[in-house]
Amino acid sequence: MTTRRLFQIVSWLALAGTILPSVAFLAGSVGLPSVQWTMLAATVVWFAATPLWMGRERGAAE
Repeated sequence: MTTRRLFQIVSWLALAGTILPSVAFLAGSVGLPSVQWTMLAATVVWFAATPLWMGRERGAAE
């Protein structure tokens, strides 16, 4: 598995981590403080992982 693919997977999981907690909150299964911390952490991970693969040519720095 290339590092580009690894960063893509981390990026997509972090993006899901910003969407799924809000859906769980709307469903009433998670409290607001948990949603806020989870979404904050996922946002930080997304901003850290995404620039490492997005906008780069395939095969560059692999």
